[in-house]
This record gives sequence, C-alpha cells and structure tokens, in this order.
Amino acid sequence: MAAPQGGYPPQEGYGQPVGYGTPEQQQPAGQGQAGARKKRQYAGEAFDFGSGANAALGGQLPGGGSYGAYPAQAPAAAGYQQPAYADPTQMHAAAPAYGAPASPPVAQMTQQFGAMGVTDPHLMPPQPVAQAPQAPRAVPLNQLYPTDLLTQPFNVAELDYPPPPIVLPPGTSVYPSPYANCPPKYVRSTLNAVPTTHSLLKKSKLPFALVIQPYAALHDSEDPIPVIPDQVISRCRRCRSYINPFVTFLDHGHRWRCNMCNLTNDVPQAFDWDTALQKPADRSLRADLNHSVVEFVAPQEYMVRPPQPLVYLFLIDVSYASVTNGLLATSARCIKESLDRIPNADRRTRLGFIAVDSSLHYFSIPRDGSDNSDPRMLVVSDLDEPFLPIPGDLLVTLSECRENIESFLDKLQEMFQNTQSNGCAMGSALRAGYKLISPVGGKMTVLSSSLPNIGHGALTMREDKKVLGTSKENALLQTANSFYKSFAVECSKAQVSVDMFLFSSQYQDVASLSNLPRYTGGQTYFYPGWNAARPEDAIKFAREFSEYLSSEIGLEAVLRVRATTGLRMNTFYGNFFNRSSDLCAFPAFPRDQAYVVEVAIDETVTKPVVCLQTAVLHTTCNGERRIRVLTLALPTTQNLADVFASADQQAVATYFSHKAVERALGSGLEPARDALQAKAVELLSTYRKELAGGSVSGGGLQFPANLRALPVLFLAMIKNLGLRKSAQIPTDMRSAALCMLSTLPLPLLIQYIYPKMYSLHDMPDNAGLPDEQTGEIVLPPPVNLSSERVVPYGLYLIDDGQTQFLWVGRDAVPQLIEDVFGLADRSQLRVGKQNLPDLDNEFNQRVRAVVEKSRDHRSKGVGSIVVPHLYVVKEDGEPGLRLWAQTMLVEDRADQSVSLVQWMGSLREKV
Repeated sequence: MAAPQGGYPPQEGYGQPVGYGTPEQQQPAGQGQAGARKKRQYAGEAFDFGSGANAALGGQLPGGGSYGAYPAQAPAAAGYQQPAYADPTQMHAAAPAYGAPASPPVAQMTQQFGAMGVTDPHLMPPQPVAQAPQAPRAVPLNQLYPTDLLTQPFNVAELDYPPPPIVLPPGTSVYPSPYANCPPKYVRSTLNAVPTTHSLLKKSKLPFALVIQPYAALHDSEDPIPVIPDQVISRCRRCRSYINPFVTFLDHGHRWRCNMCNLTNDVPQAFDWDTALQKPADRSLRADLNHSVVEFVAPQEYMVRPPQPLVYLFLIDVSYASVTNGLLATSARCIKESLDRIPNADRRTRLGFIAVDSSLHYFSIPRDGSDNSDPRMLVVSDLDEPFLPIPGDLLVTLSECRENIESFLDKLQEMFQNTQSNGCAMGSALRAGYKLISPVGGKMTVLSSSLPNIGHGALTMREDKKVLGTSKENALLQTANSFYKSFAVECSKAQVSVDMFLFSSQYQDVASLSNLPRYTGGQTYFYPGWNAARPEDAIKFAREFSEYLSSEIGLEAVLRVRATTGLRMNTFYGNFFNRSSDLCAFPAFPRDQAYVVEVAIDETVTKPVVCLQTAVLHTTCNGERRIRVLTLALPTTQNLADVFASADQQAVATYFSHKAVERALGSGLEPARDALQAKAVELLSTYRKELAGGSVSGGGLQFPANLRALPVLFLAMIKNLGLRKSAQIPTDMRSAALCMLSTLPLPLLIQYIYPKMYSLHDMPDNAGLPDEQTGEIVLPPPVNLSSERVVPYGLYLIDDGQTQFLWVGRDAVPQLIEDVFGLADRSQLRVGKQNLPDLDNEFNQRVRAVVEKSRDHRSKGVGSIVVPHLYVVKEDGEPGLRLWAQTMLVEDRADQSVSLVQWMGSLREKV
C-alpha cells in the first residue's frame, strides 16, 4: 500500500492479518522476576480461598490476536503471568473463543470460504498487494477484511486502534509535508474514503459526518499550533476557503487554484516576503502550505469592534442550602486562590460578583489604594425588573483591584453565614447579569445549590418517582420554563456565555438549566449531593474550578465548515447557536468540547480527493483576533467496499451518540434506544446483502474488521446512564449524562460509553512505572467489561472518565489489602469515595500511578477539567455502590437490559 499522505505514518494492522506470537515473544521487555513472584503470591493464596468452582477462573484470559485487519498486538495477553495453578483447558471453558488464535491461517480461511460457497472477492482473504487484482486507480484504498462477530468475540483492545488510514494519491499536497493532512485528534471523518454520489452513500447506510475538536488542550502551551503572524491571509474569492496544503500553484506561482471550488486566485504580493527580516521568503517553508492545522493572526477587517476583554461574572447562590453545604465558602476561597491563573496577559480581564438568594446582592469593589477599600453591598429586591443600582464599579479590572477583590472574597462567607433564606432568584440574577455584561460580552458562571424558585424562570419540583422508566419520563427531560431557551438565544446575540455548576442534594431541574450552556457555548457541570465537609468533594470541585478559571477560552467566536463543490454541511450538533444555515456562534469558545457536522452529497463528486476545511474565528483571551483553520483531505471512491473498509467506528459511534440525544429529547428514551438497535441491524444487513454475498451459511454475523466494535458501542450507548431503561435514575442524573453524550471530545466520549477496566492484582511488571522511551506511566492492558473477566481474589480499576471504581474481590488476600490500603484486615477497609493512601511499597505506588494515569486527559489529546472521584467497592460490601459499579460492565446482563451475547444473538436473528 502506498504511504498515505498527511500527518499519519502508515499503520500496521491494515495489511496482512498477523497471528499470535509465542508467549515468550509477547513478554514486554525488562520483565523482572520479583513482580512475577508477587503476582503469583496474590493469586496463589487466592487459590486456597477460591477452590472449587472459582478455581477454573485462573487469571486473565488471553486477548488480542488479529481480527482480520488488526495486528496481533495481543494487548490483553502481554506480560500476563498465569497463576501456576491455572489449567488452560479449564480456562477456555469460560469463554472458548478467546483462547484460540483469532485468525486462522490464510489457507484454512480459504478452505472455509470455499466450503461456504462464497465467491464474493471481498470475502477472500487478503492477498499480497502485488497479486491482488485492483480496479484501475492511482492508489489502492484500505482493503476490506471480513470477520465473524460471533466466532471472534470483541476484544476491548480494538477500541485503541487508530482509525483506518487516509490514503491519498501521491502528490496531493503542494509540498510533501508529514503535517499536510489534519490529524484525527482535531478532525475525524466517519468515512476515510468518501462516496462520489449521494446514492452510494445512501446505499451504504453509513453516516458521512465530521467530529471536530478544534483544541486538544485547555492551555496553548500544552498543544502548540503554528501561528502565522504576518496577517497575510490568502482566501478564495468565491468560496472564501483559506489557502492550505492542497491548493495548486499556476502561472509560475503567481496564481493558485482553490481545491474547494477550482477558482483561480492571485497570490498576494506579501506572501513571499518576510516582514520581520525585510527580505524575500521561501514559500515552501510557509506554515499554511505545510500544516493542516494553523492559526492566523487576523487583520483589522476581521473585527466588528475592538477585541473584547475577558469578563467573568460570578452568580453565587447564597441561600441556606449553599451556605450549609459549604459551596459559598469553597467557591470564594477557590476564586481567590485562582486569581493568578485567570488569563490576564493584556491586563484587561474584568471580574464581577452577584450574590443570589430571594434578593440580588451587587458588590461595588473600589480600586486598590483608594481611600475607602471596603466593598459595598447593594441589595435589589425587585425581581421582576432587576436593575443595576449604580452604573460603574460592578465590573472591575482584576489588575487594578486585585487586593480589594481578595479582601472581598475573604469576607463573602461571613456576610451570609447566618442566612435563613430558602429563596433562589437565579433567573432574575441572570437577567441582571446580562444587563451588566452585555455591552462587552463575557462569561456568566453560575454556582448554585438550589432550584431557582422565585423571580424570572422560576421552576418547581416536578420530578415524580412513579413516572421514571415510563413513557411519561420524556416530559421531565424537556425544559419546564421557556425562559431558559429564549434567554439563552438573547445571550448568544450579545456574546454572553453561561456555565452552570450545580450542587444540589435535591432535584435541581438540570433539564431546564442546561439550556443556557447548550445555546451559548457553555457547559453544565453537575455535582449531585456535594458537600464541602467531605474532603474528596471539596478537593474535586476546587481542582476542577481552578482548571476552569485558568482555561484559555476564545471569545465572540464563529465556526464554519467549507468543503469541495458537491458537498454541503447539513446538520450541526453541539453546544452553540446556529446563526444561519452553516454558521455556529459561540459567545465563548470552550477548549473541552467537540462538535459533529453531518455532510450531505448534493451532486456527483468528480475529483479523486475532497477537502473539508473548518475555520474558527475568535478573540483570544489576551485580546488578539485569530482564525484557527483545520483542513482535512479524503480520497473519493465509487466502490461500496472502500466505503466500508475506511469507516471509522469511533467517529460513527460519536455521530450516533449525538443523534440519540436529539431523539431522546425530541421523542423520548425508548425511541432513541430503538433507533440505535435498528441502525445496528441496518448496517449489518446492508453489509451482508451488498458485500458478503447475501447468503452466508453457517449462521455467522459478518462485518468488516474496522467496524467490529460498532455493535458493542451501540449496546453500551443504550446502557449508558443517559439512555438506559430504568426506573431508578433520577432525572437530574440523566439530564447531566445527556449533556455529556452531546459534548464530550471523542476519546472521552468512547470511554464514557465503554469504560476502561484494568486488572491490577496481576498487572504486567512494567505497568504503573514510567516507560523507558517516553517517560509516560504504562497502563495495564484493558480488560473486556464482563464479570467473566473478574476473579474473586482480584483488584480492578473501572474508569469511565467521570468516575473511577476500585473493585476489591471478596477473596482478596490479606497481603494485597495491606500493600494497597495499608490495612491488616479486609474487614477494616471502608467503601465509598476516598483517596488511596501513599504507602512505602512498590505495589501501592504502582496502583496509585495507574489510577492517576487513567485520569490523564492530556495523554488522550483532549482538554478537560474533570477529576474523577475514586470509589472503593467491595464485592460483598454496600449493595448500592456495588450495583452502581456493576452497571459499568456493559457486556453483562442487567435488570432490564441484555448481555452482549444476547445482543449479538438478537442482531443475528434480525439480520
């Protein structure tokens, strides 16, 4: 296969299937004996406990293997020393298909296909490229590797494989740069080979959509992008696309042809001139012709007004609930301690504070060094027409009032410590805050522990336990008061964004309140039952809120996606307001969200390559107008097999996650779950009918290797907190989960749907230690989310990115408990939210390193403020906690949902 163009080196695993290596070959380098002894000791002693029925469970079942197209990286098998007593024959009884090599030798496969009477060329085992009869094309695209979902069970390691490579014809980019094509951490397409016609796309039943995440970190320094400072921005006169690595130069380099609409444009005179050195520059070194992700410093004409300063207005609930659970004290202290972290390079950042109970309390904070340094509180009790009591001094410049802001935050807790008010006029406070900051724009940050119950947008307690799990539950997921949608649209027009931090121990109507962030580019952060008296709660919020305040957001931003003639952006998903058919408006552009854009094919595409370009025009929080441009090039095809072979299962799942949320909020949870199941059936049927010859005897379930995880991800989505069929899920929890399903960046979304599980008691000797090459902590191989993989003497970490569970088996040996928790006896181990103790032994250090590394967002290439809680769960401990942890095991059967085996069986029947 020719090397793909762009930022992706050729991947292994899309060529020949690879068999299993021997166990010796799979051993990671540097595997010491001491660790192996310790493992055997944890497991060996457990054997005495778990004799009888559990003896067969041994350690981990080997995984990995080559599923058709995928390499035998044997992630789950690597370095697993089986306990000495484990009998391999017994082990295979638990899950027969996992033990055998997943790929039979090619000759054997050929015989099997012959026996099935299959003559479809796409079902033949992959031949060496030289022999394979190729359709006449410049470069062969990804080959289709069929696999049987029933005989080769899903292995969790497949979720970590990269998407199918983007194979572009040689010479597609103007210069041969490895960065010419957009890396998948910024933009992923559901199809890495694009059908040339609408009818072919429709026939495939696959969606064509982009998953766009313009930022991969909360701070610029963690993810440097080439910045083009010279303000020479060359754009197509007709379609307004930005010059990029896929244009062509004509007329001795004086003109360039647009790769989107084919129009010929003049090259600006300053394009080849270095303004800093005042001498001619080498065009081939320009970042915008070599890098698919760049940021331009925008000249004057990109501004409607001078760049706005960063403005944070804090609306803090000071009612009885918020004072007693410690929210007021904790948030005041956290803002004070984070003042140095708030972006303020241009020294224009401004802050304001409104305290809210049954009245609105404004604070006038004088400049440092003025005669009177005490802040004044001004109380407004008219909630219907909230007005600003004084024109100035309510929004103050951080640099000029730093000391007085600190002394105000120190006193804030005392001002309200004896309050008895249960009123919360947050809707009126939002209106007042809007009046205060709308002339400039900015962020309103709401911190509240109460249901807004008086004034504008007043809400009532409407949750009814009898309705949960029924068709009437849908009404509870809708907005209860139209104020929240209409006010959000008003905010968006004035460049005001709203973020909600919600902490109630009772119903707070997240469904209604989350509309404010949804339409203003904000986010809803939900802390159910939060209390500052629990150190874990206080520390989690303080760490997250400090990260939130330090994040470098963009201001007054718009996002637009342009594409090659024939393609059109059709539907947009995410938190923003759709200002026109293809323009998404963000009063503040967050760094920790992703967006999905569905692409329609309106007319036949005649080019061998299409391009899709995302541009985000924004003001940085340091007052510079910038344009971030991301350009993705994809090959086209007229062949259905190419479309399937190049589909990206994680991007497809992300698209359907957004569709499912839309369906759940529109028609209800049951229709959303049914639509996911129907889609899985439709894709399997289409593949079988169109590409697997229609009649595969032997009753298998054929699907391409690169899409093997899709049916599992669909089942996991149906079982997710946001969509799961249950009468036990409080409406606020469900609404908060739906917010996450529609905003999380792809790596976090996939983990939220299908959590990571690591077996710790027998992890490889290098796990929990820094890798010699990269210095990054090595994680153990992930384990499938099935109770079959959990042994009674084991210790497991289950992590969905929002919550972590440390599962302690009922037969865990005393030595394991002592090494990890520092306790002599398992009965002393308390369950629930906690932090692991820091003990002076290697195993404790490694377990803590794995827990911390599993939380590391940066290594996943995403920004996120979330620090998951860690819950310790005992297999025979508190039932509620145990059941909650078990809901993460999405391959198991639960009260009202099927197991993965049953799900696959039902799909096979329907197909």
